Amino acid sequence: MAILCKPAVRVPEYVITMEQTLDFARKAHAGKPQLPLALRLIENTGVQKRHLVQPIEKTLDHPGFEERNRIYETESKKRCPEAVEEALANAMLRAEDIDAIIYVSCTGFMMPSLTAWLINTMGFRYDTRQLPIAQLGCAAGGAAINRAHDFCAAHPDTNVLIVSCELCSLCYQPDADDIGSLLSDGLFGDAVAAAVVRGRGGPGVTGVQLRRNASYLIPNTEDWISYAVRDTGFHFQLDRRVPGTMEPLAPVLRDLAATHGWDAADLDFYVIHAGGPRILDDLAKYLGVDRTVFRHSWGTLTEYGNIASAVVLDALRRRFEEGPLPADATGVIAGFGPGITAEMALGTWVDGTVRHHLEHPAAVAAPRPYAGSI
Repeated sequence: MAILCKPAVRVPEYVITMEQTLDFARKAHAGKPQLPLALRLIENTGVQKRHLVQPIEKTLDHPGFEERNRIYETESKKRCPEAVEEALANAMLRAEDIDAIIYVSCTGFMMPSLTAWLINTMGFRYDTRQLPIAQLGCAAGGAAINRAHDFCAAHPDTNVLIVSCELCSLCYQPDADDIGSLLSDGLFGDAVAAAVVRGRGGPGVTGVQLRRNASYLIPNTEDWISYAVRDTGFHFQLDRRVPGTMEPLAPVLRDLAATHGWDAADLDFYVIHAGGPRILDDLAKYLGVDRTVFRHSWGTLTEYGNIASAVVLDALRRRFEEGPLPADATGVIAGFGPGITAEMALGTWVDGTVRHHLEHPAAVAAPRPYAGSI
């Protein structure tokens, strides 16, 4: 079965704290009736700091959609390769061992996708499959894991690279005063992440063995999270009812686990999209678990903010770095986003170090047959 290996995550060098965000909000909305709401929304995010690809002063000096998208392309090409290289090393593979690349992002647009540039630049085979996903928002991290699982199930012995590039600060709208914009001012941060799903694992490979995945869309909620595309770029739109979506989604997670013979309230690890504090608190409530089981997601939210599709990859990285789990420990990975869409996966922990000594990636990456006709 396919194994999801340890993700690699990179955040930019520019940092803004909650205190600085509040100060900027006081200046941007000085004398306006929405100032108390803006301050309250920012304080309630629980985000202590975020990382940005530009200094905040430059970010707030909106140069227009065209220039922001140019920055997106430049920064994605600058920052993704390092995360990709680390993800390949974590999976003990080389670029030529990858059969498909899934690229997820909702904060900029490129055609061809960054996948084409990665193939031409980083040594991937020219027959590598490309699957860019641009319109699932924060749910795309979970979707990428699930589509990688599906690909490996359909084509045994293949490997899939997942790349997430979310430069949310390029979507800030400093002059907007709707709830979605005010919330995004204090919630979203920038990050790139990458991870490999190995179709059959391998000697020494530690990770999450993917067992089952599912998608679910809450009926008639497609306009609850959305973008309005205007001359100034992407405007984040959020319905007030979004924080309450964990009540209908918790039973879906329970049913998925039960279908596999597991109890969703009694798993060993939980990797959950950190859309905001209420999302995590409500899901804990409706699943009947202690909020501390989401500690890795809380860590991402507190230190990086909501980094969209990269959240689940960063939360999983934190689970890896916390230390090993017992063999066959059970867990769930879930991303939530526009639709309202949930992308969910069940998996068990595999600790390859118990049976094998780790070797250098080049030494363990066995050659495989040409995959152009699979």
